[in-house]
Amino acid sequence: MTNPSPQLPHTPSDRAPTRDGVLRAASKVAALLPCTPLLPLELPHGGMVWCKAESLQPMGAFKIRGAWHRMTDLTEDERARGVVAVSSGNHAQGVAWAAQRLGIAATIVMPSDAPHVKLSETRRLGAEVVLYERLTQSRDAIAAEICAARGCVLVHAYGDPWVIEGQGSTGIELASQMACFAGGPPTRVVTPCGGGGLASGLALACPEAEIVPVEPEGWDDVTRSLAGGAIVGVGANPPATSCDALQTMATFPINFAVMTSRGMQGVTVSEAAVRSAQAYAFARLHLVIEPGGAAALAAVLSGQVPSDGRTAVILTGGNVDPDAFAKAISCN
Repeated sequence: MTNPSPQLPHTPSDRAPTRDGVLRAASKVAALLPCTPLLPLELPHGGMVWCKAESLQPMGAFKIRGAWHRMTDLTEDERARGVVAVSSGNHAQGVAWAAQRLGIAATIVMPSDAPHVKLSETRRLGAEVVLYERLTQSRDAIAAEICAARGCVLVHAYGDPWVIEGQGSTGIELASQMACFAGGPPTRVVTPCGGGGLASGLALACPEAEIVPVEPEGWDDVTRSLAGGAIVGVGANPPATSCDALQTMATFPINFAVMTSRGMQGVTVSEAAVRSAQAYAFARLHLVIEPGGAAALAAVLSGQVPSDGRTAVILTGGNVDPDAFAKAISCN
């Protein structure tokens, strides 16, 4: 696939995400959940970074933020019609968690090869799961068909202004915590990147900081898009990756506009670097981090992104099958 994802039906394309929206989302999240911890981490080559442990959210990932902001802004009519989401698992659980709390029916389009823990937790939270084949079917097309047939509202994983703003609430918390513990807000924020929802939200939340999106090798469509000045897709026959949360075929114009306005430059990391980051976070921070959630830390540990003492790393999720995690950390 070389073409960018199409604009989806039911996606509110007439509204751009704003910093005011991020602040409103942060207020909503603060009324719902405590801040996730900000942990100092010494680096093996010297220096240190500050790690924002979004893996400790109630459903194990930052995605709860965007889902909550989007779904609490639905009208009563929209709530009654239900929502549809596409996700490899973390956004799925965020939407399912919010839907359960708000009494909204949720249908999630998920890849058949998603980690078992993500599939089972999404179902446990009460959502209907529709499976698809990641490399031969379009999850966006399937979601559009469901929306058309049922009249549901699409809560896209990254191509939605409310979702971007909700993810940006991470940065509002981060800036406040670093001002308290690090002597000032972050100068650089390193984040795992799939479609660019979190990177875009962080850019709005932390306008003075450099935002560095990190992708796994072979799934670096955002990195190549930013370098070339136009959206490109992943391409045909992408390699297997353990970073299931970061396997998006292309970013959306709404995300690309925010990322390019900040002059972002992406970084890619290897599977070995990701496993090393998982092991390092487990040994030093006592945290279980899934592969995609460890991508930003991998970029810092491998020396691809420098640290200046006020560099922050987002640990985006911890939803990993136990056997897969044990195997990953035993390789290091």
